[in-house]
Amino acid sequence: MIKILLISSTSACFELENDLAFHSDKAYTVSLNGKALFTADTNVFSVFDLRPMQEYTLEVTGYGTLRFTTAKESCAVNVRDFGAKGDGVTDDTQSIQTAIHCLPPDGRLFFPEGIYLTAPLTLKSHITLDLSENSVLLGHTDPTRYPIIPGITRDLETGKELHFGTWEGNAVPMHQALLFAEYAEDIRIIGRGVIDGNAQNSTWWIDVKNREVPRPRLLFFNRCKSVSVHGVTVRNAASWQIHPYFSSFLSFLDLRVEAPADSPNTDALDPEACDHVRIIGCQFSVGDDCIAIKSGKIEIGRTFRKPASDHVIRNCLMQFGHGAVTLGSEMAGGVRDLTVERCLFHETDRGLRIKTRRGRGKDAVIDGVTFEKIRMDGVKTPIVLNMWYNCCDPDRFSEYNTTREKLPVDERTPYLGSFTFRDMECLNCHVAACYCDGLPEMPIGEITVENLLFTYADDAVSGVPAMKNNAVEMCRAGMYFDNVGKLTIRNVTVSGCEGEELLLQNVGTLIKE
Repeated sequence: MIKILLISSTSACFELENDLAFHSDKAYTVSLNGKALFTADTNVFSVFDLRPMQEYTLEVTGYGTLRFTTAKESCAVNVRDFGAKGDGVTDDTQSIQTAIHCLPPDGRLFFPEGIYLTAPLTLKSHITLDLSENSVLLGHTDPTRYPIIPGITRDLETGKELHFGTWEGNAVPMHQALLFAEYAEDIRIIGRGVIDGNAQNSTWWIDVKNREVPRPRLLFFNRCKSVSVHGVTVRNAASWQIHPYFSSFLSFLDLRVEAPADSPNTDALDPEACDHVRIIGCQFSVGDDCIAIKSGKIEIGRTFRKPASDHVIRNCLMQFGHGAVTLGSEMAGGVRDLTVERCLFHETDRGLRIKTRRGRGKDAVIDGVTFEKIRMDGVKTPIVLNMWYNCCDPDRFSEYNTTREKLPVDERTPYLGSFTFRDMECLNCHVAACYCDGLPEMPIGEITVENLLFTYADDAVSGVPAMKNNAVEMCRAGMYFDNVGKLTIRNVTVSGCEGEELLLQNVGTLIKE
């Protein structure tokens, strides 16, 4: 009944196996080697300040015991031994970067309590950053301290393109992230400390649409492998908080990712063209999407044909963002095999939010998406599958992207495949229960909704369920489906909607039980 998610040299992360969303059915006490550590009520919890290569006995009241042994490490060094002050005033960049360079493989860099003011840091393979409780990595507010990474360079001998910088699905120059790694592997960022982009005290959130070079992310991993981020709090990024890009075997466990509700483009975690991604036990409250799974815009999608694949999101809490789990809109490489389960969505604009449109291309295939055992409260529209997304790109208002006429299927046409929504409770909805709008020339393949309950807030506010051209405001609307190949509805209750519970247009096969 207790599952091990991660064992590092000094920390461990565990998950209680049940059918509940985010919280356990009762509080429990965690003990280690017979000593009580804390009481909690979430399905995922962690222990820290362990010793390398030590055997421990973990006991969780009501769930049993297990034994585990922490990982080995080659050494552990204190960042202050390299001159870091941690006083929040001294520039500690050079000291921290020197310490990272000096670490041998499997070495751990320890940050004791303090505020470490730093410009961007470059990570390398086979290291651990260990941020102790009450330690803060604090980003400089001066934009000139963030070097510009080119989007594309060319090999001097072969002329082959090399991709480094990116922004919203395109290979373009960008400012270096505060924690930055490219072509590296076996990296761990662990602990109870904080990584703070400090954007609230800078100019990063001002006049964001008129910048020559896009704002930096807080954590950026390009073409990396085996990266684990565990336990830390990540907050106040200049733009996206955590952005893995063309990377594999990634674990994001028991994190807290935070930004003000009105902060621009501060998505919590955006894996782009990544595979084998675990996002478990995390808490998100940001100014944009909580999780946005991406795979590049059309040039990236056509060049690499690398779908986002094999993602698991479980036991997470998403609050106040635009979308709890978003797919796209930069998804020209496709998204395949996504499972979201046992999560709690609280007052996000949308629960599942799929954003695509004509022009994303034939490789823009989203397929194999399952949502189950989800609880939503105060989510304006719990399920949105939108093939008419109208933001960000110059052609968004073109006739091609606005006409409801059936167009020829060609190289530019995206596809949405199979979607399953099962065992979900969606309370206090506002705008609509769900809104699924496919293309007339490429209907959404198959949607199954089973064992779902929708209710509506007493003070429900109207709004548009999906960002598209010519959108019509709704309030307490039922389940809307347009241009869907096959729709299966089993044991679904829509309680308190205004008008028809089921609004159907251009649905090929309907199975209703």
